[in-house]
Amino acid sequence: MKKLNFLVILLAMSIIACKSEKKETIVEEEIEEIVESEVVTPKKVTMQLASKSDSNVTGNIVFTEENGNVSMTAVMTGLESGEHAIHIHASSDCSSPDGKSAGGHWNPTNTPHGKWGAAEGYHKGDIGNFTADESGNATVSFSTDEWCIGCGDDTKDILGKGVIVHAGADDFTSQPSGAAGARVSCAGIIE
Repeated sequence: MKKLNFLVILLAMSIIACKSEKKETIVEEEIEEIVESEVVTPKKVTMQLASKSDSNVTGNIVFTEENGNVSMTAVMTGLESGEHAIHIHASSDCSSPDGKSAGGHWNPTNTPHGKWGAAEGYHKGDIGNFTADESGNATVSFSTDEWCIGCGDDTKDILGKGVIVHAGADDFTSQPSGAAGARVSCAGIIE
């Protein structure tokens, strides 16, 4: 009888130990699933546009990278009503009064200047034209998979570049910059 009681107790302890191990294994699997499904935060760079060439053009720009696309939203005030060009330039240096310290258009693939997406070619900085309303306000939205933020790819990485807003419209044909006129605002794309 003592042997039977001992066997029953031993069997009960084995069952409890197995259930405990099974619970621990399930908990570990749940933790692994939670860790694997971490949310990736989009990369974001926000900058302020500074007036250049004795203009009153200011505003802000936000670049956001998510799922392989970079979107840009620029909100500007102080513009002359009508069409203006906006481009990414080679440098984030906005120190000169005329904005020329930002260099020429960002053109890492050495293609001719043109309208974004044109078969004849375009610079990676050739964003294009936008229209300011009668109060001098404008918003520009643009999105592409041809840019990245801080990825290190010289043909895609916009960090260290500058955004220039021009007094006039881009004609998409004049080389190397589209004859868009004076640089009326500048912002460096820096973290």
